[in-house]
Amino acid sequence: MRIGELAARTGVSVRSLRYYEQQRLLTSRRSAGGQRHFTEHDVERVGSIQRMFAAGLSSRTIADLLPCVDSPGEETADAAAARMLRERDRLTEHIAELVRTRDSLDELIAVNRAYRTALETAAR
Repeated sequence: MRIGELAARTGVSVRSLRYYEQQRLLTSRRSAGGQRHFTEHDVERVGSIQRMFAAGLSSRTIADLLPCVDSPGEETADAAAARMLRERDRLTEHIAELVRTRDSLDELIAVNRAYRTALETAAR
């Protein structure tokens, strides 16, 4: 199937599919005229890639995880699990940093509100 059909079947834009190819997450065969051709397997692969992006994984991390999709087995499953756990730890730390940032912003908002209250009191 051509790239437009793959895009229609997966709900992913042609531009995204080209990006997946550029990042070596997806491969195609080229016709003599240079058109990309994909297989039925690529529909499933794009779905897997989309689920990984939805989980917050980068294209580099996805590339590291795809061997488990391509060649399932104990070794690739263990490697994928270890990589996903590292990514989860990274996200947990990022979330903690965002919470600290939000708390700092809440403090600034409280200072601002107190200042506004003081201005209103002084104006009376």
